[in-house]
Amino acid sequence: MNLYLDASSAVKRYLIESGSLEARAEIAAAVQVATSVISRVEVTATLTRAARGGRITALEAQLARDAFQVDWLLLTGIPASPLILSRAEQVAWDFGLRGYDAVHLASALHWQEVLGEPVTVATFDRELWNVSATTGLAAWPPDLAAFIPAP
Repeated sequence: MNLYLDASSAVKRYLIESGSLEARAEIAAAVQVATSVISRVEVTATLTRAARGGRITALEAQLARDAFQVDWLLLTGIPASPLILSRAEQVAWDFGLRGYDAVHLASALHWQEVLGEPVTVATFDRELWNVSATTGLAAWPPDLAAFIPAP
């Protein structure tokens, strides 16, 4: 399986929270794993917010960031190119997505086209999860409600 990670799923590799074990298993089982280069900022920001909010210690945040930086070398980083950003603008408009969610969707769609193979989007963001399936991408986890209560 080709697995595209948005930041909400990527960070679960480094923080213990609902869905972390399942996300780690899915990442380990994937043939290829990709994410947008913006995930570097998003994951790092999430780790530092977790430390500042007292969810983890500063040392745990630093160790998680170090692990993420090592793992980054193994990921396919989808660049935030003008082509991707133009497509993100369009999907933001079409689906009412937030900015970075639109970049993730555009990146996953682009990666699927480049590969010529199906791509599964791993996300714990309800809006991105819902839209992914309508655009020809598979969405993971199969039952998002098991991790995120319905609004």
